[in-house]
Amino acid sequence: MSGMTIGEALVAGLRQRDVTCVFGIPGVHTVELYRGLAASGIRHVTPRHEQGAGFMADGYARVSGKPGVAFVITGPGLTNTLTPMAQARADSIPMLVVSGVNKTGSLGKGLGHLHELPDQIGLAKTVALVSEQVTGPSALAQVLDRVFHGLSNGRRGPAHIEVPLDVAAAEYQETAVETPDPDPPVSPALIRQASGQLAEAKKVVILAGGGAKRAEAGLQALAEALDAPVVQTVNARGLMHGHALTVPASPSLNAVRALLESADCVLALGTELGPTDYDMYATGQFAKLPNLIRVDRCSDQLSRHEAAIAIQGDVGLVLPALCKVLPQRSRQSNGADCARKTRNAAWQEIGPDYRQQVEILNAMRSASPNALMVGDSTQPIYAGNLYYDHDRAGGWFNAATGYGALGYGIPAAIGASIADPTARVICITGDGGAQFSMPEAMAAVDENLPVTFVIWNNHGYREIATSMQDAGVTVIGCDPTPPDFAATARSFGIPHTRVPDKPQAIAQALGETAALGGPAMIEVTARKFEPQRD
Repeated sequence: MSGMTIGEALVAGLRQRDVTCVFGIPGVHTVELYRGLAASGIRHVTPRHEQGAGFMADGYARVSGKPGVAFVITGPGLTNTLTPMAQARADSIPMLVVSGVNKTGSLGKGLGHLHELPDQIGLAKTVALVSEQVTGPSALAQVLDRVFHGLSNGRRGPAHIEVPLDVAAAEYQETAVETPDPDPPVSPALIRQASGQLAEAKKVVILAGGGAKRAEAGLQALAEALDAPVVQTVNARGLMHGHALTVPASPSLNAVRALLESADCVLALGTELGPTDYDMYATGQFAKLPNLIRVDRCSDQLSRHEAAIAIQGDVGLVLPALCKVLPQRSRQSNGADCARKTRNAAWQEIGPDYRQQVEILNAMRSASPNALMVGDSTQPIYAGNLYYDHDRAGGWFNAATGYGALGYGIPAAIGASIADPTARVICITGDGGAQFSMPEAMAAVDENLPVTFVIWNNHGYREIATSMQDAGVTVIGCDPTPPDFAATARSFGIPHTRVPDKPQAIAQALGETAALGGPAMIEVTARKFEPQRD
């Protein structure tokens, strides 16, 4: 890479590391990064806001399994991307944000330069797992190697690289680098210990988290060998769709908690056991997890909850290892029956309103099999997070857990579509959440992506209004007037259909938009929240 600037060498280094797409908005602080981009073969997608760039990178990473990459300017570009970085950190999503920064000699001096921050790299470190500055011509290779090692080893999450203006334009100097140590191998002793405990147990229940979503074959094989029900957190939905052992319901539900507490051994795979999955009603009570065996890539994560056995390693490697050494055992004969009873009890527990919305999701799934359903915080997503069996592993994800950022759905759906252009992508967002990031839909127009934006229009923030009313607080600020979505769609140049909140009507509209090939909008007219009057 001799004869290149550092900006050009950085782009070339990304390409060497299998980066094929970046999301970004060019600015004067990133011009040198763009110098080599056109000839690199890396696709560039332009969002309308840097927050959109970050959420697109997140959606891309969830579907592709590779780090999503965003290019942003210094100052406001980086601060606008902090929210997506925080969402990615909460959900262990590999994301790389590359930003400019002012000239090296000016940093931290408060001289009033354009887009100046007191300490940009310090700010980034509050959400990034790692934040590094390219300090000079010979530093780039080491920074890239360290950052990409972190993106593929241990706990995944966001990383940040900043390049000062004077460094980006300097000539690159190639240097030898030391390859960081990979993750430690999975302990054979712990595998044998865990398999022995599983074999001795009479009633095993498996908890599958987002760390298991790419390990479906191994999960199913072990679950069938153990005759164990499999409970899926939100980020694991789509695993073992329709299987007799599947429990596609939130572990916050009493029915699922009862199943877990009735076990004599719980195997938790790639789940942080966080409250947005396990105590979403904020009761302060978690289900007891008897004889807990945990598997996770992150040693810090394993130390946060007491477990009988803690195995550090990728779920995709641990599951076949467990199956290989699992001793012969007398199978429990009621795993499928326990799963069925739990599904039925959970279905009743979520109540009639949420059941109606899950029926809509079921109709959407039938109308668009194997689709990617990407969601924002809105009523159908809340319902689905409580109970919904998707038909594609990793095909159901949203920002209504973990960090919980509104405005996620539209740009994340665009990133997902870039990652898998063969997939139908359905974005489900409320009228409130859509107004956070509606302009990002124009990126789908620019790229001619097969994304259908389903806007659940109940004229406000119904979930918040309900919470305020339940708390005895006068409901205020929860009814922002939505735009005319039909007119918005026309201005974007995409088809718009308005339908009632009925399963068949929404499924029919999805079928019609699928034939169009490009982006489209379906507006669902849902019931508006009406506060109770004294």
